[in-house]
Amino acid sequence: MKYASEHQESAAPPAAGAGASPVSAHDDQRSTRNRVARSILDHGPSTTADIARRLKLTQAAVRRHLDTLVTEGIVEPREQRVYGARGRGRPAKVFALTDCGRDAFDQAYDQLAADALRWIAQSAGGGEMGEAAVAAFARARLAAQAAGYRAAIEAAAPESRTEALAKALTADGYAATARSAPNPRLGEQLCQHHCPVAHVAEQFPQLCEAETEVFSHLLGTHVQRLATIAHGDGVCTTFIPKKNTTASASTSGRKPA
Repeated sequence: MKYASEHQESAAPPAAGAGASPVSAHDDQRSTRNRVARSILDHGPSTTADIARRLKLTQAAVRRHLDTLVTEGIVEPREQRVYGARGRGRPAKVFALTDCGRDAFDQAYDQLAADALRWIAQSAGGGEMGEAAVAAFARARLAAQAAGYRAAIEAAAPESRTEALAKALTADGYAATARSAPNPRLGEQLCQHHCPVAHVAEQFPQLCEAETEVFSHLLGTHVQRLATIAHGDGVCTTFIPKKNTTASASTSGRKPA
């Protein structure tokens, strides 16, 4: 199922003197639904109110589009994940992209990539040697990617380096943001709302591990992966501790939920 990007859509012109044609009205609705889906892609699992505020739509209009997207299998409702102490009341319902929804955007050649990594593993002898070969490939791939990020990060002030990394990742299609951790005194969180290789990473976690190691090297501190899209979470979330904290952190893997 392919979900068109906004630039691929075109609305038919309204008939003269008759207002918007039925075709034009349908395309307008489709375009708005695409904006709703794209907003979730760029910002991660979102409440109806979040989407309405970002797109300057009414919550009633957003709910109608979300209902259609749920029916199409593009998004799904979830209970909002809360890190740290949970307040009173029921968690807000958020809407997240499904695997089908993610496929509709920039993910391509997943099967080819998975087959190539599988071939690398088998050619290295399989088992632990095969896993090590895949890990070596992942590190080499991420090292080349990180070379383009390093200059931007080193040019940023120390307190802005996570944000600089987020901007560099966004330029590569990861829709990344930097924000304070639940306890700002401890550090920040780097959130990647999209992962172009999520389906491949489900089969080869070495890709996530190599990425986490690269983040650590670029930022000059140990980091801790809290959640990954490949693991089924709505957002890849990495904790970046302040350098004067003593909180334990890991340069690879994912903290169990």
